[in-house]
Amino acid sequence: MKTTETPAPLPAESGAPITKTDVPPPASPKEKKEGTVLNVFSHGVLVIWAFMVVLPLLWAVMTSFKDDRSIFSSPWSLPDSLHFDNWSRAWTQANMSDYFLNTVLVVGGSLIGTLVLGSMAAYVLARFEFPGNRFIYFLFIGGMSFPIMLALVPLFYVVNNMGLLNTIHGLILVYIAYSLPFTVFFLTAFFRTLPTSIAEAAFVDGASHSRTFFQIMLPMAKPGLISVGIFNFLGQWNQYMLPTVLNTDPDKRVLTQGLVQLAVSQGYKGDWSGLFAGLVMAMLPVLAAYIVFQRQVVQGLTAGALK
Repeated sequence: MKTTETPAPLPAESGAPITKTDVPPPASPKEKKEGTVLNVFSHGVLVIWAFMVVLPLLWAVMTSFKDDRSIFSSPWSLPDSLHFDNWSRAWTQANMSDYFLNTVLVVGGSLIGTLVLGSMAAYVLARFEFPGNRFIYFLFIGGMSFPIMLALVPLFYVVNNMGLLNTIHGLILVYIAYSLPFTVFFLTAFFRTLPTSIAEAAFVDGASHSRTFFQIMLPMAKPGLISVGIFNFLGQWNQYMLPTVLNTDPDKRVLTQGLVQLAVSQGYKGDWSGLFAGLVMAMLPVLAAYIVFQRQVVQGLTAGALK
């Protein structure tokens, strides 16, 4: 049963006398003390969490400029000099440049495909009622709970039979299929929060469904697209299991495979300084993407709650 809420009293008009009921009562000393303790506790937890997150990142960056002897003799001290040769050695001799290019191609293609296909499917599921709508939606939800480890062996044979094994486009298709369930789940909830009056006005003006989607609804869903794009970018950029099984060609390895290869390239004596340099190379694009789009990520995550 729909209930009606009692409207809040209007503020006193200019020139009208302000009564005692118009002025909120001052907070008691006990409430002030509880609020202060809560603020101190929450800020303390945030400071500790920030320290736990930032310290390993700074240590990895600092270690990437050390030599192997300094890494083991004084792991917490600052580097005596900046060894930029670690970065050049990792970029050229360890083939990190090739791995970086392969990763950009795979993640870029899969991210575009995931957002286009996922947004189209989510828009239809959120805006149109048809037989099987809920079944298809819950089918995508079920894909989120399916462990990828159970699909590795049949996925290997399927990709091999299609002639897509050890190919960039084959890995792109697998990444898209891997990321679609979460993308559809996230964007379906987001499209439901968008106003329907604008789409109805476009239909009245004679716009087709495709034009309404691409020119009106998709730009309105930009915060949600950026949010789910960042999450997919993180998952696909750091993916190791799928390329290890489906991409065994040394010339088509991605960054995660390259870092493992760099760690074992010299047997029991690894190139630790070059390894940390390669690790920072793989980490920088992720940090840059989140720093640039952090505001849009927050807007996308809170859009449904603010409606």
